[in-house]
Amino acid sequence: MGSQTPSHLPIVDFIDENMKPATYSWLSTCHVVRTSLEDHGCFVLRYNKVSPELCRTIVSEMKQLFGLPLETKKQETSDKLFHGYYGQIPSLPLYESFGIDDPLTFRGTHKFTHIMWPLGNDRFRETINKYAKMLGEIDDVVKRMVFESYGVDQKKCNCLIESGNYLLRCLRYRPHLMDESEMGMQPHTDLTMLSILHQVNNIHGLEVKLKDGQWIVVDPSPSLFLVLAGDGFKVWSNGRIKACEHRVIMNAKNTRYSMGLFSFNGKMMQIPEEVVDEQHPLLYKPFDHFEYLRFFDKEKIRDSDLRVKAYCGL
Repeated sequence: MGSQTPSHLPIVDFIDENMKPATYSWLSTCHVVRTSLEDHGCFVLRYNKVSPELCRTIVSEMKQLFGLPLETKKQETSDKLFHGYYGQIPSLPLYESFGIDDPLTFRGTHKFTHIMWPLGNDRFRETINKYAKMLGEIDDVVKRMVFESYGVDQKKCNCLIESGNYLLRCLRYRPHLMDESEMGMQPHTDLTMLSILHQVNNIHGLEVKLKDGQWIVVDPSPSLFLVLAGDGFKVWSNGRIKACEHRVIMNAKNTRYSMGLFSFNGKMMQIPEEVVDEQHPLLYKPFDHFEYLRFFDKEKIRDSDLRVKAYCGL
């Protein structure tokens, strides 16, 4: 069980003065972002563009979504791993989630909304699309900051962002019963490039593991977002960035709602020469992200270092 010690994780403010490239504040923030991802695989982001009103609307829409009949929920399927509906899992009885593919576009959110509500639900579609675009802005800026901090050409960053695929997951964790474990989601690292997690209804549960092995609780304030590196970013950085191990412990008495934007690379990814030197010799072959998901689905290797090495290690 972790303790409420958010000060152990760096908190980065995404305010206007820190987001203007080539300024001292930008360069300073780039350094904090990169070193946080190298040390812990994550950092806490304070981002005030997502208003309390939007958070309340998101929670209201999620209650409506998860309240749909089970047969309707199961209509949301995908041939991509983790992109469909998950629920009623015996090993994870508290957990239920939906995946919305391509949520930054009208097409993506419309497709999902039509599956859940064939007669339409404009409020849900518009709210989710607006929210996803805000998280997409976070993803964009974080990647640009990491590229800048490593001295990698921003044209390469543009290519990575343009080839990106995004998945928005709506996550629900119910309170545990007397005879159930508090484990909402087991410890794991993500297979993504970046993951942005947001505890939208101010109920704690998300915990991360620091490099010293300590588990800490992430502050659930709606203005705070947890930015985590996944396996894809570990490969891109030639092992300099670590993938962050995290979990969900549900000891709250109320249902917990959370959102996550997950980014994947849609093209073959090369490790940039700027992150390879004598101290950091090349570790990985070119990386096909969706083939990597299929590899994980087949091999089920849980340890991040072992599965990345098995898939593309030199």
